[in-house]
Amino acid sequence: MTIQLHKSSLKKQSDITITGSKSESNRLLLLQALYPELQIDNVSNSDDSNVMQKALSSKDSLIDIHHAGTAMRFLTAYFACQEGREVTLTGSQRMKERPIAILVDALHQLGVEISYLETAGCPPLKIKGTKITNDKVRLNANVSSQYISALLLIASRLENGLELTLEGKITSVPYINMTLNLLSQVGINAEFKDQVIKVQPKTDALSATHLTVESDWSSASYFYSIVALSPLHTEITLSSYKQSSLQGDSALVEIYKAFGVETTFKANSITIRKETMVSNRVLEFQLNDSPDIAQTIAVTCLGLGVACYLTGLHTLKIKETDRLVALKTELEKLGASVAISEDTLRLDACSQINEQVKIATYNDHRMAMAFAPLALKTTLFIEDYMVVSKSYPTFWEDLKTLGFKFSK
Repeated sequence: MTIQLHKSSLKKQSDITITGSKSESNRLLLLQALYPELQIDNVSNSDDSNVMQKALSSKDSLIDIHHAGTAMRFLTAYFACQEGREVTLTGSQRMKERPIAILVDALHQLGVEISYLETAGCPPLKIKGTKITNDKVRLNANVSSQYISALLLIASRLENGLELTLEGKITSVPYINMTLNLLSQVGINAEFKDQVIKVQPKTDALSATHLTVESDWSSASYFYSIVALSPLHTEITLSSYKQSSLQGDSALVEIYKAFGVETTFKANSITIRKETMVSNRVLEFQLNDSPDIAQTIAVTCLGLGVACYLTGLHTLKIKETDRLVALKTELEKLGASVAISEDTLRLDACSQINEQVKIATYNDHRMAMAFAPLALKTTLFIEDYMVVSKSYPTFWEDLKTLGFKFSK
């Protein structure tokens, strides 16, 4: 299904409430499965979190997580420590192409029996849950921090805890720190020193049993883009956010200053406002700690007619699609000149955006949402537009609230 976004103009001031962070929600849902006394408020209403909840409560031997990459990684670790339970963990065709060998190899080191049912190194997996007594594991740290978080989340339920040694440059450190912070909030002792993380086993009660999930900063990125592409003094208030966020994508606050967008923190919300025009220079951003906002930033630059050079993007090749190739393809349809490598994207300044372009989304929610703000500059079409439900089911309704016009 395709949606047509008509060239639109925005209200000067709007208010939007965004659901809880998918990243925080999925971590806490796994902890809740291990510690049922834990209560969680403001859980994400995303498909990914719904899939996670359903899988954790299922008694079936076949678990299908569809496109949910975080769920695949977290649940692989979870089912590995469920003594006596045998589970086949599968997903969509794209999920069957996404690598998971680094995590599986780490679990093999801990004595878990996991086998590949189709392609070696990729799902589906057959997992035989066991009582894990080994407590030392080494893991390549430069691919996805979710492998690391998956192990850390189950570590306190292992008989001897876990000592995790990270090899190589660590990717997405904020997401590892998010996991460690959440563990700390519920009273699980963990230490991160140099390249080693130690988590102690926990047999007593949690010190905190009621947590509220902060709203999702990745979802906020599309509104930063919208404000950046709008006239001066346009503002949007988003709730609920806090200044001391655990989420790596809160880097938006500093990054979007380059686009003239200023952020004001209030008690339980942020107001983002277009204060100045963007300067005509090449904008450079290192996104190793926040790669999920790369698509949003690239599209913002296209809409403003400025060049950018984005680095630290190596994990984008193993997402819902190869996001670097997808970005290049779709940006060039709109008239852009784009060059990519294994971990970089260079966009030249573009003075005119093509109209009536159909944007393919590749089963990737972020492709749909990142390109939608361009409706402030031109008419375009978004294919498979409800792919947004993976992380932000009410996205189109919220855009309508802002003044966007579209037809289905």
